[in-house]
Amino acid sequence: MQTLSPTKARSNLTFWLKAAACGKDVGILYGDQIIALRPVTVESADYALREYGASENDIRNLSQKVHEEIQKNRRGGKLQSFTGNIEDLLAD
Repeated sequence: MQTLSPTKARSNLTFWLKAAACGKDVGILYGDQIIALRPVTVESADYALREYGASENDIRNLSQKVHEEIQKNRRGGKLQSFTGNIEDLLAD
């Protein structure tokens, strides 16, 4: 394992992140511990529950409210099409 000080890791963080993403063992010293850099898989199926404690019912209710708000804004002519250029939206 390549072990780095926080200063050394920070000075070339992109390089070390790429190395870890490619399977190289990289660790950063934190006090008397080594914190490993490793890729992780994010599963969206339970993300809201794990990150926010939101139940399936909470998510369903939020989804319904968001859908209703979008429909209301669409009917009121308040939605703008996104062309891919954020500057276009900010200019109005």
